Amino acid sequence: MSGTETGKHEGFTAEERAAMKDHAQELKKEARRGSRAEKAAEAERDVLAKIAEMRDSDRIMAERVHAVVTAGAPILAPKLWYGMPAYALDGKVVCFFQSAEKFKARYATLGFSDAAKLDEGAMWATAFALTELTGEVEARIGALVKQAVS
Repeated sequence: MSGTETGKHEGFTAEERAAMKDHAQELKKEARRGSRAEKAAEAERDVLAKIAEMRDSDRIMAERVHAVVTAGAPILAPKLWYGMPAYALDGKVVCFFQSAEKFKARYATLGFSDAAKLDEGAMWATAFALTELTGEVEARIGALVKQAVS
């Protein structure tokens, strides 16, 4: 959330408000869908359409993340979450991709929710900065996703 130099709270940024509006639309659309199979198919189409709208490097990374996640953990269901591609188990988001452009960030992010089983001692990472997807990075994502649902 944004603030001024004096520390006063100004409310949500334009990007945060847009993400919340996206999420509200996602919930409305989900409620209108028919059968479980219809919902799943349309949710995946929505994710692929959102990825296709992304610019260059974000789109390429999101396409690869989608391929790695769906291949490595087919139990996860693609869906939009705050306007970004996400992957859920029993309706709960386990991991998600955030484009750099949408949030005016320096890098894209692959994040995991508390539903992901990534626990490792008293502290572990739940978000990862992505600047490009090499074979090594894809292998690491695949391993994290498999661990998250194990």
